[in-house]
Amino acid sequence: MTTPINTPNTSWLNGRNLLDNKLINNFLRSRWYPGIIQWPTLIIFMVIMFELILGPESAHDNFGTALTWVLWWPLIPIIFLFLGRFWCAICPFAKINDLVQNFVGNNRPVPKFLKKYGIWIIDALFIFITWSDHVWGVVENPLGSGILMLTLTTGVVVSGAFYERRTFCRYVCFLGGLSGNYARNGMLSLRGTPDICATCTVAACYKGTDNSAPCPLFEFPKTMTSSANCVLCAECIKGCPNNSIQLTVRPPTKELWFIRKPKLEEAFLSAVIMGIVFVQNVTMLEVWGSMLKWLENATGTTNYAVTFSITFAIALTIPVALLGFTSWVAGKFNKVSLIENFARFGYAIIALDMAGHIAHNLFHLLAEGKSIYYTAMGLFGVSFHGASPAILDMATIQFLQFGLLALGFIGSLYVAYRIAKMNNTSGNVWGTFVPYAVLMVVLTIMNVILFTLPMAMRM
Repeated sequence: MTTPINTPNTSWLNGRNLLDNKLINNFLRSRWYPGIIQWPTLIIFMVIMFELILGPESAHDNFGTALTWVLWWPLIPIIFLFLGRFWCAICPFAKINDLVQNFVGNNRPVPKFLKKYGIWIIDALFIFITWSDHVWGVVENPLGSGILMLTLTTGVVVSGAFYERRTFCRYVCFLGGLSGNYARNGMLSLRGTPDICATCTVAACYKGTDNSAPCPLFEFPKTMTSSANCVLCAECIKGCPNNSIQLTVRPPTKELWFIRKPKLEEAFLSAVIMGIVFVQNVTMLEVWGSMLKWLENATGTTNYAVTFSITFAIALTIPVALLGFTSWVAGKFNKVSLIENFARFGYAIIALDMAGHIAHNLFHLLAEGKSIYYTAMGLFGVSFHGASPAILDMATIQFLQFGLLALGFIGSLYVAYRIAKMNNTSGNVWGTFVPYAVLMVVLTIMNVILFTLPMAMRM
């Protein structure tokens, strides 16, 4: 993979450093942060686990299901947009990892195969978990959701017991892979100041100090050019002896223009996420039953695992194949290989990914949001049988969804143009950009069509 001709600049550091604000600075440097948020999150997670495993068997009545899939899951991509990977700093799994390490951690180095194939493992797990959700009914089954959480907890405990820092979060966690992609699109950026870091030989931001822990995700702010693996835990802020760390606000998508070393596996994940948004929407449509009947007749089987797997494979293949074909076409103009174009321009899809993801989850949050209150009151014997869980009507929700898709389309279109312009080796910017512009139009139209059709509710 070749490095782009134009190296990324650090112009976003010219903006105001949020750490100049005393309240923000003191809070992030405090010994209470991030624990003051981690512990309540862990307690809520324990309540959710209790409800999922021992609570009502029906998702419609389960408080844990409502908190997880109607509130938390829709809010996650929104958090990534505004705060980057901040959720990973307060995630209960991360806290469990740290607690295990404090008591029984062996702090062994990360296995080489995880370093080499970690993102591919994350890609595979994300695909498998999405597939299993539909085949085994994880989301609609509280116990299934509980088993998923317990499986992840087991992985965290094992990783924390044997390996250093947050190996699981960096190299295995499927949500970490998703958040890493989305954090590049996020509005918050933590970086070291180049002029100050250039003369520093301490590396306290990476190694930690007596008053700060090492970077949990193995990042070195001195050389960091991406927010993908920065969880905003503030350990580097506490440990830096030179006050080099800056926390700034930037326009969404800006980092996507400056990917120095594009990775095929990360670009592949961005295309896969689009396919997953497709399949999540398709299986919620009221016409999904009719589609299943057609598939059963075509395949000669009523086995849902088979018919869904076919649908799932097609949904995931479409954006990957479209990105591949577009990269081949663009290669005719910029004289770059299909693989390199795929890796470089795959990042442009992330803005539309995030928009589609938020738009899909907005349906659950706004069409089923009251179920959080209903199921909470159900713990005290108060019933709301027959009451609508909707916060807003469908016309308003669809308007918001289309607005998000429009913003995502504009973001992805602009990113594709900037990438084409920055990596212009052939003198043909438009010849490179136009195929990707067409791709963004096609993907957006596909999303619009799916969001136009009536959807079935989960709760």
